[in-house]
Amino acid sequence: MARIIQGALDAKGSSFAIVISRFNSFISDRLLSGALDALERHGALSDNISIVWVPGCFEIPSIAKKLALSKKHDAVICLGALIRGETPHFDYLSSTVTKELGAIGLEAGIPVINGVLTCNTMEQAVDRAGLKTGNKGFDASVAAIEMVALLKQL
Repeated sequence: MARIIQGALDAKGSSFAIVISRFNSFISDRLLSGALDALERHGALSDNISIVWVPGCFEIPSIAKKLALSKKHDAVICLGALIRGETPHFDYLSSTVTKELGAIGLEAGIPVINGVLTCNTMEQAVDRAGLKTGNKGFDASVAAIEMVALLKQL
């Protein structure tokens, strides 16, 4: 029979960094609440959680990289909200942030979780920050917990 390897949802003994954008803080604050709720529900100690605020989503990757390469944390959770406006700025930012976060995770060898919302409207962002479709900050932390547990087995 095949050996199945999967991560348990147990954050005990693991360390997490959260990088979060102040821009669109109405959304970011809700994402952070969800992320912290998930970490605490799954056994993470508050002393093992670092929260780093950055001005906007564009600044998230540079801080995420510094944290990931420091090897002080088992995972880096990135949170923020990009909301489409009238110019192509949204497209450039969402593409850049997504690509950079993926590259950082590969380079550092630890989970770098992309919890940055990319929404067409403020209503979509509010829905994803805990109103209708759950809280994507919570989901990002759950993914981080599972990935950390998985990596510890490999």
